[in-house]
Amino acid sequence: MDKLVRDAATALEGLVFDGMTVMAGGFGLCGIPENLILALRETGVKDITVISNNCGVDEFGLGLLLQTRQIRKMVSSYVGENAEFERQYLSGELELEFNPQGTLAERCRAGGAGIPAFFVKTGYGTMVAEGKETRQFDGEWYVMETALRADLSIVKAWKGDRWGNLVYRKTARNFNPMMATAGRVCVAEVEELVEVGDLDADSIHTPGIAVDRLLLGPGYEKRIERRTTRPRDA
Repeated sequence: MDKLVRDAATALEGLVFDGMTVMAGGFGLCGIPENLILALRETGVKDITVISNNCGVDEFGLGLLLQTRQIRKMVSSYVGENAEFERQYLSGELELEFNPQGTLAERCRAGGAGIPAFFVKTGYGTMVAEGKETRQFDGEWYVMETALRADLSIVKAWKGDRWGNLVYRKTARNFNPMMATAGRVCVAEVEELVEVGDLDADSIHTPGIAVDRLLLGPGYEKRIERRTTRPRDA
């Protein structure tokens, strides 16, 4: 039951291979598994497909894997804040599967729940629906979207115990719970490690049954993508 490992490299040992699909939690730079991303870079794995809301920034988060050309394809809902992402996509070096944000979240949730596909209104009549099945329900048109699964999910939580039970903090929860359940293997990193039984059972967001390995993060930068300020007297 003890899923704690000593470091990020150990957490990924034996789990990575070229051409694999990785789900990475986070929204922008909020709630990203930054230590596991660094460890993934150090493995040298290549030609990977990454499912994540976005791809970090040029020099932090998943953007680091773009710099090393380890990502072949991104499945995302937002591609801003990253000049290298833009350059690689426009030059044909990077494949992109673009999703409405809610659709991306539901595709991940469906993957973890064993739901192969679902119908959603979002995107009907637009480029999003091209090549996809459409169907009418109660006079409204819907687009069929398929579930997403990954070989590996890497997520970041606020607190966790040795059994892998996780609690996320406020908006840092974002995509992490859905992605934790949609990977064949899930590795989580946490800011705080607590004793088994210290977490209120009703407050656990991801139960330990969904987590295979756990890492206590050595530290977090928690960068801000774009800092905007105004004069104090404004």
